[in-house]
Amino acid sequence: MVLCRRAIVFVTALAFIVSVATAVDAAPGAVLDIEVVSSPADQVSGGDARLVITVPPGLVDKVGVFVDGVDQTDHFTVAGKGRLDGVVDGLAQGDNEVTVVTNRRNPRAAARRSITLTNHPITGPIFSGPQQDPFFCSTDGHYGNAELDGPLDDDCSMATKVSFKYRTTAGGWADYDPDAVRPADMATTTTMDGDTVDYIVRWERGTINRFIYSIAVLSPNAQDADEPDLSAWNDRLIYYFQGGVAIGHYQGDPSRSRMLYDHGLGLGYAVAYSTGTKTGTHYNLVVGGETAVMVKDRFVSAYANPEYTVGVGGSGGGIQQYVYAQNHPGLIDAGVPQYSYPDMITQAIHVGDCELLERWMDFRLFNGETMWADWTNRTLLEGMNASNTVANNFAAVMPPGYPSGTSECINAWRGLSPLVLNPHFGTAPGITPAQQAAVEWTHFGDAVNVYGRNADGFANSIWDNVGVQYGLGALVDGAITPEQFLDLNANAGSWKNEPDMVQEGCPFLSFLCPDPASLGGLDPFPDIWPDLVDPWSARNMALSPDGGATPAPRKAADDGAVDAVLASGLVNRGDIQIPMIDWRNYLERELDMHNSHQSFATRQRLLNHDGDASNQIVWFTDSIAGSPRFDQTPMAFEVIDEWMANIAANPNGGVAGNKPSRAVDSCFDADGALLHAGDGVWSGILDDAAPGPCTERFPVFSSSRIVAGAPITGDVFACDLKPVAAAVADGTYGSWIPSAAEQARLEAIFPDGVCAY
Repeated sequence: MVLCRRAIVFVTALAFIVSVATAVDAAPGAVLDIEVVSSPADQVSGGDARLVITVPPGLVDKVGVFVDGVDQTDHFTVAGKGRLDGVVDGLAQGDNEVTVVTNRRNPRAAARRSITLTNHPITGPIFSGPQQDPFFCSTDGHYGNAELDGPLDDDCSMATKVSFKYRTTAGGWADYDPDAVRPADMATTTTMDGDTVDYIVRWERGTINRFIYSIAVLSPNAQDADEPDLSAWNDRLIYYFQGGVAIGHYQGDPSRSRMLYDHGLGLGYAVAYSTGTKTGTHYNLVVGGETAVMVKDRFVSAYANPEYTVGVGGSGGGIQQYVYAQNHPGLIDAGVPQYSYPDMITQAIHVGDCELLERWMDFRLFNGETMWADWTNRTLLEGMNASNTVANNFAAVMPPGYPSGTSECINAWRGLSPLVLNPHFGTAPGITPAQQAAVEWTHFGDAVNVYGRNADGFANSIWDNVGVQYGLGALVDGAITPEQFLDLNANAGSWKNEPDMVQEGCPFLSFLCPDPASLGGLDPFPDIWPDLVDPWSARNMALSPDGGATPAPRKAADDGAVDAVLASGLVNRGDIQIPMIDWRNYLERELDMHNSHQSFATRQRLLNHDGDASNQIVWFTDSIAGSPRFDQTPMAFEVIDEWMANIAANPNGGVAGNKPSRAVDSCFDADGALLHAGDGVWSGILDDAAPGPCTERFPVFSSSRIVAGAPITGDVFACDLKPVAAAVADGTYGSWIPSAAEQARLEAIFPDGVCAY
């Protein structure tokens, strides 16, 4: 199936992907086609694959299907006029030739079409490259995994298990015994098709690509471990992607609430899930995409080909929907990315600035510059929101007199810079100290197959701040002085190269934290505190040796790393062609990490790709701190279902031409009631128009790189440079015209030039 925003061609009802036969010897005008609907033909796994075969008129009962010469025709049933549906199995690892002939009884004289299926082991990999080592299995009896036996081999394989659960009238899950009397507390549910049935679920779990997977579907009429009951299935599949941040080397911790997603199962959706598509297990989205392909293959081969597959999931789960929709067309046919970012790796660009800027502002504060005691001023440099009233989670390890309040950099992102950048910081359950010390705990080490390895032995890194003029927007706006701007950029520094990094200190390793009361007041802070408490990871920063007189060095991306990541698919380039309802609760007041400008960063990438973002709808729902957050996801599923039905009925209308009335940009109050909807509600974010009503209601913040002049897309890893003299001449600094001494200072800070965003 080929999807685009302007037109959709349906060959099979939202098939995974069309695989064209590789050899044809058919009579003129004959229609004989083979589609692999469970996975791409070269990415089959587990030894089987579902095919849909189109045959010439009148020959449905005469064709033959052969796998490497073995007749598997009886695996297929009629699935409509001139169409057969079935699963070929027993595939050998490597290439397998499937041949369809128009005359089963006389294959040599028949017209034929063939296709090559490349089968891979269920333990992987398919295309992600060498697998991580060491790799730690989930412990026996792990929550969500209690009914699975322990690992069977070094790939953490577990025996596939099918069990049954029922939903109780109290809203929980309980074990269901098909041979016992119907439980008195069994709930019923009404599906999308209007059928009211006992709420019994068939729950399959096992391991695919070394990760724990789950497939769940309503099973009200028959509880058979070998043959799923699809009588209450609504013919739609939800793939639930999960978020979090981790550096791999672990099989993962499955989420029961996502494996048994009540809202979806109750409506009749089947639900697929894997710890390999949980970014709290790893953030290598090449491995994640591979895992999703394999789990989808399992569902389609063992159950059926859904009318469509819709993704859902928040944060890293939202990222995965965008990235996999780009990299694996047909894996999902629509998505509901919640609390999304465009991708993970471009977040590391500006998040890596957070502690560089926090350290500078703190040390200016400790030396009497009181403007940094007002936390809202930190937004001037960091772009993200800050507050004088939100509690600081790190106050206990800061010196007496430290101002109350915090920033998003601290509240949401503190600790993630070392997790992404410091090769010593990460860990995994069950790991020994020796194994922990032998692993490179960085995102780049996690995805070393993408980034490659440097001569120093560590994975290549894309993090770069050469030429970045921190606080440029604040300078131009007059919010900071030229002296502050120069001192900031002379002292901000960068991150050390990995061979020079050391393990983190307090507060990241809590046993190293001293008693704050023993350390005196604020004044002696610069002399004694960094040796004891290092919330900024300053011990791993490349800083000025003399307070800025000698400017701190900047860090350049490793050679080839940026090209490698751009070629890998880890970056959202905007090539996403399916319906997406990008929804989030508005959490800026809480300084939550899921900042709201990210939805529009994605939209701008879509626009930059082909000038069209009509497939992406942005919804915000207000949130009141301390109160339950209204979930707009059920409404999003309703709208997606209307949208997909319209596309199926009118494929020539494409995605944009088939939008239902509710598939428009919108914002909602904290109770989920519509406030504003339609074109222009988000005006003023990506254009120079007056702010739209949703823009006014929900202010959008930015990032340190946007403050420095970078675009909202946030996807510039290493900027093009221009000489300082050119920046002075072209008005980069607004009304400030540097003196000769100031320009010389700028040239000393930026010897290679400044960013020409």
